[in-house]
Amino acid sequence: MPLATGKVAFVTGCNGVSGNAITEYLIRQPPVLTIMSRSRIIVTSRSPLKNYWQDPRVQFVAVDFLAPVETIIQNILPLCKDVTHAYFAAYVHTDEFAELPKLNIPLFENFLTAIDTVAGESLQRVCLQTGGKHYGAHLGPTECPLHEEMLRYDDKGEMFYYNQEDFLFALHKKRKWSWNVIRPNAIIGFTPGKNGMSEALSLALFMIVCKELGETPKFPGNKYFYNSLDDHSYAMGLADMSIWATTHEHTKNEAFNHVNGDTFVWRYFFEKIGRYFGIDIPPQIEWTELGEEGKYAHSIHMGDWAKDKQDTWERMCEKYGGNPEAFSWGTWGFLDWTTGKAWPTVSTISKARKFGWNRYDDTYECWVATFRAFENAGVLPRNYREKSSPGLAVGQTK
Repeated sequence: MPLATGKVAFVTGCNGVSGNAITEYLIRQPPVLTIMSRSRIIVTSRSPLKNYWQDPRVQFVAVDFLAPVETIIQNILPLCKDVTHAYFAAYVHTDEFAELPKLNIPLFENFLTAIDTVAGESLQRVCLQTGGKHYGAHLGPTECPLHEEMLRYDDKGEMFYYNQEDFLFALHKKRKWSWNVIRPNAIIGFTPGKNGMSEALSLALFMIVCKELGETPKFPGNKYFYNSLDDHSYAMGLADMSIWATTHEHTKNEAFNHVNGDTFVWRYFFEKIGRYFGIDIPPQIEWTELGEEGKYAHSIHMGDWAKDKQDTWERMCEKYGGNPEAFSWGTWGFLDWTTGKAWPTVSTISKARKFGWNRYDDTYECWVATFRAFENAGVLPRNYREKSSPGLAVGQTK
């Protein structure tokens, strides 16, 4: 469902996976939002705009939400007085979980203070995107599937989502606008540049560099998670839920989990991703880490693997095409986290289904769509499967 005529969306983090997807989703809707209806899509990011949308409704303003809030207010004042729907998809990433609150708590508080001040009575709905860390899924075994009624855990001051929500709830009590919180699992989607958490790009780089070196890609996690169920959130499906939740009256002031609606087992999914790149990956039977103790366990630490691969990637770009800078966009610590768990982290979307959200995305198709977006953007080599050789075992020659 698109925003109604005359509505103005304010989307943060437009250079990231989620913010880019929300913007793409809005401009792809039927032309209810038209320049003549005074509807606009204001997008923002701290870094320069990396994507260009051929839509007259889109307007960009560069904002650093870690700047003093008065500076932010003055920066967005010319464009944001009539914002009706605000979507917070900004995020500052570090692989050190304990450091995340120092950056992301003021990030959201400054955003909400600024847009609330500038938009005033025009503001109707605020959407905060958080994630599965809300349930402690990043720390160790927890109740599964993850669901919205789960109580908060003892976060020892490290779960900034709680601070963000509490600030949202407290300000909401003094205002007329409503809110939504959307909690995805690992997000699969395209971003036009470096991003803090990019599982699809990281795994693609790992796969094709291994192929170029004549090595068979090994699952970097552990035996337990290799044989475990997992799920993902497709960025465009996440955008769909975000717009759906914020444009219906019966969904106001509700939190919703988001996942695609299917599950997969890495044992088979890893092989399937390999086949996309023309790599035959046999079942993995030898393991250095079994994952039997309910703790993170990695057969390969991706940061260590990536240390000496930049030159290989640059030679590949000369040979097949691709962006030489893209290898530095690999989020190796995040890939460690998504594959190194030794416990299930599957979410349920039963609540959203009961409220009427019916979208379903096939997870493998989402990965393929994301790979092709990176290929079309020149980040990954176009038609790599057709251009590359089948790959040789180490020490072999053609």
